[in-house]
Amino acid sequence: MSNVENRCRLVLIVPDMADAAQRSKQLADALRGGDVASVILPQYGLSDAEFQKHAELLVPVIQQAGAAALIEGDTRVAGRAKADGLHIAGGADALGDAIEKHTPKLIVGGGNASDRHHALEIGELRPDYVFFGRTDGDIKPEAHPKNLALAEWWASMIEIPCVVMGGTDPQSVLAVAETGAEFVALRLAVFGEPEQAPAVVAAVNALLDEKAPRFED
Repeated sequence: MSNVENRCRLVLIVPDMADAAQRSKQLADALRGGDVASVILPQYGLSDAEFQKHAELLVPVIQQAGAAALIEGDTRVAGRAKADGLHIAGGADALGDAIEKHTPKLIVGGGNASDRHHALEIGELRPDYVFFGRTDGDIKPEAHPKNLALAEWWASMIEIPCVVMGGTDPQSVLAVAETGAEFVALRLAVFGEPEQAPAVVAAVNALLDEKAPRFED
């Protein structure tokens, strides 16, 4: 096993699916492919009750694979499902509120850091990580250039880890890694063809092992 701690690591974003059992199977398959630091579970269009059901099924799958389970937005769902943390997609106010109420018991990160000003505003709150992009923002093969530029600026001067949304092409992880970002998030790149998910996760890890820059201790 390579030392993944000193290079950019993979974060998975669970795709939008109404069938909880199918979603759970696809995620379990993907996690068998190799190292995943954490998994973000967005609510998408699910009702609160349905989201709760999905979370209670998926959180143990994520944790058994050694990854952190992060629920997007809903603190009650996170608590009931015994998740590891919260991903807050709103801006500084929502993130600050969640940090105040839930750290250090839960991992709390996110923020809608669309420019340097907002990123610094979020950084002042000392979240566990800052997210550049949107969890459903993988609409092109490559990561958004603006997010790459923000990550490069951030990683060069601020110690709080950042997660950058990748593109629909698994190879997009390399451009993210080259910014100095600690984490790259993938959704459709892994789950677009579910039967390929374990192989994609394995290939992404191999690519990062081979080509991602190493962090200094």
